[in-house]
Amino acid sequence: MNLFNILAEAETPGLTTAVENDVDWVPVDFIWDQINTLSWFHAVLAISFGVVYLLYGWRIFKSLTVICFGLIGMFAGMSLGRGMGSEMWGGVFGLAILAILSVPLMKYCICMLGAIAGGILTGAIWYACELPQLYMWAGAATGAVAGGMISFIVFKIAVMLFTSLGGSTIMMSGILALLNLYQLSSLTPEAIEAGEQTLIKNLIFNDQWFLPVALLTPTLIGLILQHKFIRKSSEWEI
Repeated sequence: MNLFNILAEAETPGLTTAVENDVDWVPVDFIWDQINTLSWFHAVLAISFGVVYLLYGWRIFKSLTVICFGLIGMFAGMSLGRGMGSEMWGGVFGLAILAILSVPLMKYCICMLGAIAGGILTGAIWYACELPQLYMWAGAATGAVAGGMISFIVFKIAVMLFTSLGGSTIMMSGILALLNLYQLSSLTPEAIEAGEQTLIKNLIFNDQWFLPVALLTPTLIGLILQHKFIRKSSEWEI
């Protein structure tokens, strides 16, 4: 009898909508905090490094892979260390372990980064289309599987995919931060006290298409340009 009750509740539109509305897979608040806390100087640095990462990441992809896995290890170690009473040392050990392991396992690590990039791209498309976030994991998993398979078959695609996405993320963070700072400078103190928001903040929080478009457009441009650069470079080696 309990099984039939569960199935009946699952078919209830109001209940399904409520569950979907309670699920928030995209950390919009976290993304906004990273953008909003950047100063003019840091935003310009992010744009400069992001452009190099986006267009020429394929030349330094091995170093970028070590850095990426080191950061992954640091955040994982901080999470484990927080429960063990030493967040700092957990982050240090996590960073060192994954950074060291990524050197002999370079090819597999790059393919994993390609799979992660594929999952992020399909998840962004899912979010832009305003599909239920409750099932966003399915779209992201599909992209991760596809990205991983393509990365193992054509290794260069993995390099182009994760460097283009990484460069796009860093560059667009700086650009959005600069635009937000410019708009803040044009607001009067009275408008700020009244709670008036900048156009960038309104777009990020109220238009789901904005962040995916801002991320995917430079990524696509980076993939096209990197493909041309790699094809013309006879010295590039995996």
